[in-house]
Amino acid sequence: MSITQQYLLDTYRAQRLGEPAPPAPGAHDWQLVREVRDYQHFRAVLAGRPPRGRLRAALAGWLPGRRSRPSC
Repeated sequence: MSITQQYLLDTYRAQRLGEPAPPAPGAHDWQLVREVRDYQHFRAVLAGRPPRGRLRAALAGWLPGRRSRPSC
């Protein structure tokens, strides 16, 4: 059974029982992504690291100075 089919079945059951409909699948995905990001920032601060820009700073250490693209 797919997620959509399960959602439709749950909605039908809720309607028959007079209960509120369940949230649609994927309705809270962005909220979850934000919460995970905030939690990672929180853990970084507790560990004494800067909460933002760590990946970019690490990659900048690997890459030599910015090279200009050759013109045609």
